[in-house]
Amino acid sequence: MKREIIYAPLGTKRHNHELQLSKAHNCGTIPSRIQTVLLTLYLIGNIVFCLLLDFKQESLAMLAELRGRTGILAVANLLPLVVMAGRNNPLIGLLKISFDTFNLFHRWVGRLVVCESVIHVLAWFAAYKQSMGTAAASRSFVNDPFLCWGLTGSVCMAVMAIQSVSPLRHAFYETFLQVHQILAAVGLLAVYVHLDIPKLPALPLIRIALCLWLAERLLRFARIIYLNHSRQSGSTKLIVTALPGEASQLSFRLPRHVNIAPGSHVYVYLPKLALWQSHPFSVAWTSTASEPSFGVDIEPKTPGTAERQQSIHPRGFPASRTPTRLSLICAARTGMTRKLYDIARASPSGSVEMAGFVEGPYGGHESLASYGTVFLFAGGAGITHHLVQIRHLLASAHDQMVATRKIVLVWTVREAEAFNWVRDWMEEILKMPGRREVLKVYVYVTRPRKLEGFISAGQRMQLIPGRCCPGSVLDQELPHRIGATMVSVCGPGGFADEVRAAVRARIHLATLDMTEESFTW
Repeated sequence: MKREIIYAPLGTKRHNHELQLSKAHNCGTIPSRIQTVLLTLYLIGNIVFCLLLDFKQESLAMLAELRGRTGILAVANLLPLVVMAGRNNPLIGLLKISFDTFNLFHRWVGRLVVCESVIHVLAWFAAYKQSMGTAAASRSFVNDPFLCWGLTGSVCMAVMAIQSVSPLRHAFYETFLQVHQILAAVGLLAVYVHLDIPKLPALPLIRIALCLWLAERLLRFARIIYLNHSRQSGSTKLIVTALPGEASQLSFRLPRHVNIAPGSHVYVYLPKLALWQSHPFSVAWTSTASEPSFGVDIEPKTPGTAERQQSIHPRGFPASRTPTRLSLICAARTGMTRKLYDIARASPSGSVEMAGFVEGPYGGHESLASYGTVFLFAGGAGITHHLVQIRHLLASAHDQMVATRKIVLVWTVREAEAFNWVRDWMEEILKMPGRREVLKVYVYVTRPRKLEGFISAGQRMQLIPGRCCPGSVLDQELPHRIGATMVSVCGPGGFADEVRAAVRARIHLATLDMTEESFTW
C-alpha cells in the first residue's frame, strides 16, 4: 500500500520536481498517485451528480435542471475550496496533512468550481436563447441585478482560472497573489448577492463560505497583531544579514514568548519590499525556551550565535516569559528574496535592521519522537527544516524521553560556503551531550572547491564531494537501524523525488515511513 499508492508518484518517479517549459516558464508539479485517486473520485462524484438528468423530458426542462445542479454544486464546492485555501485550516492538525497538500486540492477544486460555473451560465443562456431569442438573452442583463451579480461572480472565477494557469502563475506570482485575493473576495460577494436576491436554496452555503473566508482572514490578522506587538516589549525587531553563497539570515526578536514546535514554518511580511505579501520559511533556529521543555541546557555557546542573539535580545525576563527569538535562512533567487539579499549586502556591515513581521507558527504536526531511527535528507536551504528537529531529538534522547536512538542527517549543497548559513547552529548541535552516540552527519558538495576549514576540528562530520545518492545512504545505514524508521526530506523537488524513489524501493526491508516538507505553488 505504501509503495504503490501512498508514497507513489503518479508515474514512475516525478512528483515534486517541477515541469519546466524553459528557465522562465514553470508548469508546476504532478499530483501523487493517492492524490490523483482522491481527486478523480471527487471529480467523478461531481460529474455523476450533474448528469443525473431526466433525458426524456424536453430540452428546456433539461437545461433548467442542468443549470440548477451545476449552480448548487459550484456553490457547495466553495466550502472545501475556502477551507483548503486557509493557513488556519483546522483539518491540517486533525488529519496531519500538510498545507501544501491542501493547497494542491484547493487548485483542482477551484478549477472544478470554474467549470461548473461556466456550465451553469451556458445552460441558462441556451435555455433563454431557445425561448426568447439571442437578442433578448443579451438584453436581459441590463436591468436585472440578479443576472448581473451572477455574471460578475462567474467572470471573476473565470479570470481567476486564467491567471492561475501554471506558467502565468509562476512567472508573475506576486502579482497573481494580489489579484487572486481581490477576485476571490469580489467573486464570493457577487455570488452571495446573486443568491440573496431571490432567496435561492443555496444561500446558506454561500453564507457559510463567506463566514469561513472572513473568519480565516480575521484570525490571521489577529495572530499577526498578537505575535508582533506587546505593550511591555513593543514590536517585532528584525535584522537581515547577508551570508556567503547568496543567502540572507533573518533574525527576529518577537515581543512575547511563543512556543514553536520542531518542524514549524512561519510567513514573513516585509513591508519595505512587499506591503501585503507574505512568504513561507522553515524556522531554522529558535531560542531554546521556545521549544517544549526537555530538560537539557543547550543555550548558545558559540560566539557568533551568542553575539547575534545578544544584539536583539533584552535581558531581565523570566525564563517562561523570555521573548522568542527565531532565525530563518532565505536563499536569494528572484523577486523579494533577491531584493532582500541585495539590500543587506549593500550595507557596510553586511546587515541591516528593517521592519518585519511573522505570522505563525504553522506546521510542526509530524512528531518523530516515536521512531528509533530518523533519516533527515536536506537539499540546499532545506537544512533549515531539520535543525530544530535534531536539537529537540538529541536533547530528548539524552533525557530518555523519546524512542530515537539514531539520527542520520544527509545534506547536499552546491558549494561548501553554504555551510556558513548554519555553521554556528551546527556547532551547538555537535557539542550537545550524547551527540556522538546518536547523530551522524553526511555533507555532499556537488561543486567542491575550497574545502579547507569547512569543518571545525574534531572531524565530527563526513564531507563527501559529488552528488548524493539517497539509495546508497539508506543501504549503508538501514542494516544498523534501531526500531521503526522515519525518512524526512526537505529540498528541491528533484532531490525529494530521488529520496522518495529510494524509500519506495526499500520499504520492504524495514518498518519505514516517509514525510516530505515542501512549499509548492
